[in-house]
Amino acid sequence: MPRHVTPLSLSNHDAYRRWRDAKLADLPESPADLVVEVDDPRRLTDAEAEAIRERCRRWNMAVYRSRVGDDPDKAIPRLLGARFGLQRLDHNPGADEDAITAVTIQADALHRGFIPYTDKPIAWHTDGYYNSPQRQIRAFILHCVRPAAAGGENALLDPEIVYIRLRDRDPAHIRALMHSEAMTIPPNVVDGEELRPASTGPVFMSGEGGSLAMRYTDRKRNIQWRDDAATTAAVAALRAVLAAEDTPVMRLRLESGWGVICNNALHTRTRFSDAGEPRLLYRGRYYERIDGT
Repeated sequence: MPRHVTPLSLSNHDAYRRWRDAKLADLPESPADLVVEVDDPRRLTDAEAEAIRERCRRWNMAVYRSRVGDDPDKAIPRLLGARFGLQRLDHNPGADEDAITAVTIQADALHRGFIPYTDKPIAWHTDGYYNSPQRQIRAFILHCVRPAAAGGENALLDPEIVYIRLRDRDPAHIRALMHSEAMTIPPNVVDGEELRPASTGPVFMSGEGGSLAMRYTDRKRNIQWRDDAATTAAVAALRAVLAAEDTPVMRLRLESGWGVICNNALHTRTRFSDAGEPRLLYRGRYYERIDGT
């Protein structure tokens, strides 16, 4: 049965139930289930690549643990992505010229004021939630060159699990969050110049090949929700799911040579502190979904 029939069709109850039951019967028990040991992410063996793809197929995410250590080669995420059909990188304003972003503390005018480039914690979000509908992020890679001296732990959550929990509570929540005007991120204006226009769209949508895709941020400021009772109730329910103790959140700290590859999973970051060389991760955002998932 095609996957796109099951998660998104609110009228196909039997198909949804079968997909839901299979999904919930195969949850990862711990972050260790996500881990694939690899030698070099730039040159995966067929077995390594299939192990990563298999985890992304089941759980929309995988964690690789490689032997490259703190090698600062930015080709690592680029070549890894290409192995999984990820070619179209998002040239977001904070990225370098090659569209790979160096996620580290940066205080220059371009990065100042953006939390990813500070040591502050980051709440639940999917990458690129402020992008236009034509530039939605379907996958990302986060590769660790150097971890922080302390802190900087990530939490990961499969958006399909959030969808299931919300739909099981009340299908009206899904209907509200699939509305084309559910969530608006206001324009980014600096010194009177509009650097990014407002972005309006749904939270849940049909992604590549009809798969489920999610666009979300848990920030409380600089965000506008559709002003109706159904949306208000749906957002409250979504936040309750994210905060629930029984939600299967995977928490881990990336070390040198480790990384995450996922179909734009929900994620967070805890506060961190540096000592000596600063925390450095490379991030690639893609418009494609991981091939074969």
